[in-house]
Amino acid sequence: MDFNKFFQSKTFNAIILLVVALIVLLLVFRLGMMVGFKEANFSYKWGENYYRNFAGPAKDFPNNMMGPDDFMDAHGVMGQIIKIDGSSVVIKDRHETEKVVVINDETVIKNLKQNLELNDLKEGNWIVVIGEPDDSGQISAKLLRILPPPPTNTKNSFRPFLKQGIN
Repeated sequence: MDFNKFFQSKTFNAIILLVVALIVLLLVFRLGMMVGFKEANFSYKWGENYYRNFAGPAKDFPNNMMGPDDFMDAHGVMGQIIKIDGSSVVIKDRHETEKVVVINDETVIKNLKQNLELNDLKEGNWIVVIGEPDDSGQISAKLLRILPPPPTNTKNSFRPFLKQGIN
């Protein structure tokens, strides 16, 4: 058998193409597994650290637990600031869930086009945060944007934002 002819044949090229496609498919599958694991890990860590993050469970705590398929939004939150404590901010989101957002020197804080500082934030501000979950169930903020307050005459205060596509 002549190996030079085999390496230049269409059969060999097809085998190489198939092996490369299989490797790419496996890498994409592995990436999906990593993202899913990170989301599930955030939800788990958030539940494990609930007491420490919020100084005790809310009333009716066991009945408010999430189901196994109800993962939280790990990479961001939208809601109202209910507490500012040093470099962390507690947000009440659309599900009435409190989330802790950690702000550091790399966090960009914006109101429209204006850059702000941490001390410009006030309790009662409506904000949207994009960040990364940490191991203690908190969100490390990369971008924090102040939103206009929703109209007060609606039953669900998040409804105006949801109509605009912000959720």
